[in-house]
Amino acid sequence: MTTTRSQTLDRVLVLEMVRVTEAAAIAASTLTGRGDEKAADAAAVDAMRTALNSLYMDGTVVIGEGERDEAPMLYIGEKVGSAIGKGPKIDIALDPLEGTTICATAGPNALAVLAIAEEGGLLNAPDVYMDKIAVGPGYPEGIIDLDKSPTENVTALAAAKGVKPAEIIACVLDRPRHSKIIAELRALGCGIMLIGDGDVAGVIATTNPETTIDIYMGQGGAPEGVLACAALRCVGGQFKGRLLFRNDDERARAAKWGVTDLDKQYDLTELARGDCIFAATGVTDGSLLGGVKRKGKVMTTESVVMRASSGTVRWVKGEHRIG
Repeated sequence: MTTTRSQTLDRVLVLEMVRVTEAAAIAASTLTGRGDEKAADAAAVDAMRTALNSLYMDGTVVIGEGERDEAPMLYIGEKVGSAIGKGPKIDIALDPLEGTTICATAGPNALAVLAIAEEGGLLNAPDVYMDKIAVGPGYPEGIIDLDKSPTENVTALAAAKGVKPAEIIACVLDRPRHSKIIAELRALGCGIMLIGDGDVAGVIATTNPETTIDIYMGQGGAPEGVLACAALRCVGGQFKGRLLFRNDDERARAAKWGVTDLDKQYDLTELARGDCIFAATGVTDGSLLGGVKRKGKVMTTESVVMRASSGTVRWVKGEHRIG
């Protein structure tokens, strides 16, 4: 599928997005392993907001830290940028610190993550859970389906890959709610990579053969699903997502953001449409990126930035003088 290049996004330079995620990652890294999730998240949020406000754009946060009454900064609907009312209109999905617990405990795969698209390009997903399944590029369209069982999805994927189901490796968040999925995968003989947090990195890992992960499945945050889809739009892959509602309050929250079909199975292009840019910087070492490291008066970062219209993936190593 060809994606038309956006002149609007051309005005917000690709590398500027990396500078935003670098700022958040560096700020969070100062609290890595300190056991304080809230402080690490707050540092990343503050740094990302400052960096976004330095850019010439009329940006709107459509995926953020929560709704306005729950998040003092980078809340859903917040306006950012230095040209509000006159600059290019940009939708922004962000997670200044994806994996707050990971950062607090110095575990792997904590990231600062950001995606942008033209106005209306990113689903304004409510802050609820989402049932997700994802695979990397190169498979027949429609090979995964949330209405099918884990066994059916893995069997179809294995057939397309030309291997036995037992040779498939799945990535699943290590949560009690996934016990049935894990048991079913074990019965097939599949390898399972259980992760403690960070399902954006888990979804993206399906696109990188070096991770050996073939499929991601399970329930995680809906906002993280939109962020992961922005990345998949750039590098290829398939994703299906369905919003999950635990109570009337969550259903009302969905209605507030224009979600009317509560049982809809969303495709990749319904969550992230048109041209989009995805950027991430590692906070701690992980399968996708190395974490922030301090060497004397220099901090080093590893980032990736992708664009849907060109399919370009840039790996960026930065050195940042401090003090």
